[in-house]
Amino acid sequence: MFNGLNVFNLKQANIRVLHYTWFAFFMTFVVWLGLGPMMPFIKEALALTDQQAKVLLILNVAMTIPARIVVGMLVDRFGPRILYSSILILGGLISIGFAWSDSYEQLALLRFLSGFIGAGFVVGIRMIGEWFPAKQTGLAQGIYGGWGNFGSAGAAMSLPFIAVSVGDSEGWRVALTVASVAAIIYGCIYYFIVRNTPKGSTYFKPKKTGALEVTSGSDLVLYILMTIPLFVALGILTWKLSPAQTGMLSESTAYIIYGCLFAIFFLQAWKIWTINGHVVKKPVPEMMRYKFKQVAILDWAYLVTFGTELAVVSMLAMFYVTWFDVPKVTAALLAGIYPFINLVARPAGGWISDIIGRKLTLIIVFVGISFSFLVLGTVDKSWPVWLVVGITIIAGIFSKAGSGAVYAMVPLVQRRLTGQIAGMAGAFGNVGAVLFLTANSLVDYDQFFMFIGIVSSLVLVLIAVYLEEPKGQMAEILPDGTVEMIDVK
Repeated sequence: MFNGLNVFNLKQANIRVLHYTWFAFFMTFVVWLGLGPMMPFIKEALALTDQQAKVLLILNVAMTIPARIVVGMLVDRFGPRILYSSILILGGLISIGFAWSDSYEQLALLRFLSGFIGAGFVVGIRMIGEWFPAKQTGLAQGIYGGWGNFGSAGAAMSLPFIAVSVGDSEGWRVALTVASVAAIIYGCIYYFIVRNTPKGSTYFKPKKTGALEVTSGSDLVLYILMTIPLFVALGILTWKLSPAQTGMLSESTAYIIYGCLFAIFFLQAWKIWTINGHVVKKPVPEMMRYKFKQVAILDWAYLVTFGTELAVVSMLAMFYVTWFDVPKVTAALLAGIYPFINLVARPAGGWISDIIGRKLTLIIVFVGISFSFLVLGTVDKSWPVWLVVGITIIAGIFSKAGSGAVYAMVPLVQRRLTGQIAGMAGAFGNVGAVLFLTANSLVDYDQFFMFIGIVSSLVLVLIAVYLEEPKGQMAEILPDGTVEMIDVK
């Protein structure tokens, strides 16, 4: 039992909701990230080229960046119960379509669409935030994120065995179909076994949808600026698919996408102004304000923590093989330690946040991330492999604990906007993955690690200087117009 939270006491309604919800997250990751362990089977069965296989992996994460923003808005408006069920059911159906596609064009389109299931993570952040008090939300969010994230390992440990047991060229299709059907069934079950809030609690909704509400003119400017990295990441993904890289897109198509991204950015900026422009003329009452800089710093923090996690786990096995001549199977097992770290490290980050404070925890984990990766930035091929493995594991522990610490604070910024704030932070995590993986494709491994260390150090400064510890109470407007004060201590 930690902070009065006994995760095995299923008599408590909030504990049951926690377990129901992390398993929903787990199922989304099985369906979404099951592509990785299935790729060798798919490539062999359909005679795909290396380039075609890499394109599918890129497409698998492309949709997740805008999807987390959109899903964050939808969950605040409609509630996590219906959103999680819908994502599991629709995502499962799209995955089944992918599993039985016959042409590469169909595979590419459906894998791109499947990326939205990765936005399911955002939904659970709002659900857990509704069911747990501030003093327990860090640990609860950490368990939700850490145990749900294990879905990637669950896919790796189960789907290949299903494919092998079926045999022939159809094994991968059956494996993905089994996972997808399981997700659909659980999506239906989830709808009937949870509620959005405990009995007697109010589900606060934003007054307007289409953009996050801010409460000052300076926050309005900062919000617009913070949307730019999201479009830059999508532009980088387009470049990776262009003739200059993989050749999946023609040059004209790539330029059309660049133009669309440019236009969508200005449309989004206009939407943000439409919803929030009034704060420039008429100041929001002090008691109803929140500081958007808190959201921005958490976005950059998650860019480092989760972005590092996705990037490093993608390249680690190849790093061990290329630089230290570790056998491929052994390298894969060593790299596979990363998903297991999540089971403990992410909940630990949330739990420590509940005990010693959100800001102090983030400072500690970012010191660990920065130092670990700066050390790895000096690595060369003469180092003992056991030492390098040990340092990468330590770096992984800090980065995953950091993810838990970020989302220990997200629900305490502004309750009714939790989904959108979680969605924006989650999208920045994927932006980080794109940023770091792009760097990995351009420089040597030691420079890649050094780059992560430098970015982490810069974010550490932001956290130490500008992040504020949540304290006191936040004000929320009830449906009848009265104001309720919510404790965030």
